[in-house]
Amino acid sequence: MRLLAGVAAALIVPAVFAQPAAFEAVGDAIPEPLTAEPGDAARGRSIVVNRDQGGCTLCHEVPGETRFGDIAPSLAGAGTRLSTGQLRLRVADSSRVSPDTPMPAYYRTEGLTQVAAAYRGKPVLSAQQVEDVVAWLATLKGPR
Repeated sequence: MRLLAGVAAALIVPAVFAQPAAFEAVGDAIPEPLTAEPGDAARGRSIVVNRDQGGCTLCHEVPGETRFGDIAPSLAGAGTRLSTGQLRLRVADSSRVSPDTPMPAYYRTEGLTQVAAAYRGKPVLSAQQVEDVVAWLATLKGPR
């Protein structure tokens, strides 16, 4: 699993965003949005399928997309299985839910290893992009 985490993290090039805002996880969720602006599901889908931003198709089956990887659960039905707060924590820092996950921390910056100097202290996705991805995932209702 550690090798897979390294591969997934290496394939995702962090954008240069400001230091992420603090957030409070409650149980297995971040109940409060990271931004004042609501997430945009269309932008979120674009981030998920873009290999240079989210890169989610490298590991997840994404409805309507070519399947590249199957080391992670399908995203089909994610909006049925999880609340928006639960989705938010899994995108921001899934290691808080599953410490051995190969999924990169898209919004956490502390405690990471093998991060290029230019990207240290910077999240992969901005707070707004996290909210956009969460908005799209929340639309995925139906069968798991």
